[in-house]
Amino acid sequence: MIRLLMADDHPVVRAGLRALLAAEADFTIAIETGAAEDAVAAAMREPVDVALMDLQFGGAMQGVEATRRLRALPHPPVVLILTNYDTDADILGAIEAGASGYLLKDTPPAEIMAAVRAAAAGGSALAPAVASRLMSRVQAPTRQLTPREADVLTLAAEGKSNKEIGRDLFLSEATVKSHLARVFAKLEVASRTAAVAKARQTGIIRERRG
Repeated sequence: MIRLLMADDHPVVRAGLRALLAAEADFTIAIETGAAEDAVAAAMREPVDVALMDLQFGGAMQGVEATRRLRALPHPPVVLILTNYDTDADILGAIEAGASGYLLKDTPPAEIMAAVRAAAAGGSALAPAVASRLMSRVQAPTRQLTPREADVLTLAAEGKSNKEIGRDLFLSEATVKSHLARVFAKLEVASRTAAVAKARQTGIIRERRG
């Protein structure tokens, strides 16, 4: 029996996943929560085999940090990210935090079930779009942003100053400027506005949502 943790802050999504997973004879949902913090706390008390983790939560802790903490437990579960987001920063952040798989929420149910079983058996699972992005990074590494550069550019896209970005990321203002300079060089642009536009166009950072 594969014991599952399901973490997503949208009740409708959880209900759909619950119905999908509960129909499988070899799955049991041991933990279900709408908060990343609660997912980590529950897994500390009750070990599970596979965690299905969203990236965005309404609380302070997000999916990447929850993934990192889950993987640091004495008996860590395998983590599968199940999300709507497929930017380079999201994907790389999750993989670097220890996620074994990254699926998008429009993945067919049969593929989600197969991914859970593969993860439980020690394998990995990547959505085709995610695999394509990772392959692109391997083929053209010099033009790809590091996760930290993507963090800096994301905050710049929100209109924050270098000082504010430094405060949010615990960096000096000089370090922020250095990151931005490398971003401009990699994206072959000369301004923040152009860098943000190109990064959104190419999926490096998320599009602004209304």
